[in-house]
Amino acid sequence: MKRIKQFSQIFLVVIFLTSCRSSINKNYPSINSEENIHENTNSETKRMEIKFSCGDDGISEYLDDGWIILKEDSKEKICTWKSVPATKDCDMEKDKGCKITKPDKIGEEKLYLLEK
Repeated sequence: MKRIKQFSQIFLVVIFLTSCRSSINKNYPSINSEENIHENTNSETKRMEIKFSCGDDGISEYLDDGWIILKEDSKEKICTWKSVPATKDCDMEKDKGCKITKPDKIGEEKLYLLEK
């Protein structure tokens, strides 16, 4: 009875070890492994997101450096604000509560998604 128990335990351990060994060999082939590593490092791409607003536009520097525009998006943005009195009788120097801040200049904000 003891021999049957020992034999079954050894049999299970052998099956476990052989199944693990075959899965390791399938997942990690060693043939041409150096070539695969060099191909993966060369094919990596870099991505960057840049914003320019209110008339600033420096995208040409990035394009000259080899970056490619993948996506371009633009939206309105308030560039400067101005303070105006709320009423005609308001003295903005003495009474800060009567000062209203309004947009002065409205520009455009451009968002670029770049890839190299």
